[in-house]
Amino acid sequence: MAGKLYIVGVGPGSHDHMTFRAKEVIEKSDTIVGYDTYVTLVEDLIKGKDIYRYAMTQEVERAKQCIDLAREGKTVSLVSSGDPGIYGMAGLIYETLAEAGWDPRTGLQVEIIPGVSALNSCASLVGSPLMTDFAVVSMSDLLVPWEIITKRVEAAAQGDYVIVIYNPSSKKRIHQLQDTRKLLLKYRKPNTPVAIIKGAFRESQTIVMTDLQNMEEHADKLGMISTVIIGNSSTYNFKNLMINPRGYTSKYNLQS
Repeated sequence: MAGKLYIVGVGPGSHDHMTFRAKEVIEKSDTIVGYDTYVTLVEDLIKGKDIYRYAMTQEVERAKQCIDLAREGKTVSLVSSGDPGIYGMAGLIYETLAEAGWDPRTGLQVEIIPGVSALNSCASLVGSPLMTDFAVVSMSDLLVPWEIITKRVEAAAQGDYVIVIYNPSSKKRIHQLQDTRKLLLKYRKPNTPVAIIKGAFRESQTIVMTDLQNMEEHADKLGMISTVIIGNSSTYNFKNLMINPRGYTSKYNLQS
């Protein structure tokens, strides 16, 4: 019997923000694979299923095992927080299959189940910071050289994009966000609004509203489950909310 592989985005952590389709495919799967923390997020949905938990750095092993299990006839859900197509496992799955000569039309069935990513879940908690063009950058230099990340940040700064930063720091990565802040201050005012969101929609959720000048004072709020949103030249703080104007005020009278 042919199996199937679902690559499932479960959102930020709260079941309220998981899609109906994500719950549906997890329910119909007989096998669950994922990073231990992500599997725990759906623990109440997977009782009685075969479960394979992995450590943080075992992405390749995860990808190979869920492909092998699906080829054996299992219905497999590879679970991932946020959206699996944004810094998630979707890319590695497709790379692994492509190298093995997989044909999407005749080979193993694969379906991506999109989820709410950190960029929009975090934005919803701090106002309306993503109303105009924005750029998303990961500070993790495990797979991308720091020199390339710096070029991308500078390009976004020059283009006046709102910037969303994933993986801003870890125990081993301290300088990246510090360097980014110095770079951004070349192009943006010190009072540019900044939001630091940690553990969005989880019990551990914390939110700090600050600015580019004082961002470093909140280093204790940073980590792998933190997201930083940095405004552009139009972004302003209104009663502890970030507002990025869409441009309606220049065309309409919002008071009338």
